Amino acid sequence: MHRKYLQLAAVLGALAVILGAFGAHKLRELVSPESVTIFEKGVTYQFYHVFALALTAVLWKEFPNKWLRNAANLFIGGIVCFSGSLYALTWLTAGSFGQLIKVVGPVTPVGGLCFIAGWACLVAGLRRKES
Repeated sequence: MHRKYLQLAAVLGALAVILGAFGAHKLRELVSPESVTIFEKGVTYQFYHVFALALTAVLWKEFPNKWLRNAANLFIGGIVCFSGSLYALTWLTAGSFGQLIKVVGPVTPVGGLCFIAGWACLVAGLRRKES
């Protein structure tokens, strides 16, 4: 299991670099400074949690248990929901998609809760050594 999560962390890390470069160079020409800030927040949190996912995968090899597996899955869910919704909000504000913003906006806090729950599961997983 840990190898799969390490591979995914590497892919998500590469994607964060690509998105960060896009945000730093091209995005500024397309959207408002406020939207760029929102996009950059998504990239930042994606990077943080790529490292959390990789750390969790490495720790799972030493301490395999359901809590660490849950932490990894929650970090992935948080990246998709939190960072993904911020990327979507940036894209939607570039166009005329006001109604979709109302749908995507509430997904961001769900991603934040996934991140928090992932960190809590990481703590729980390091306190137990079970399969």
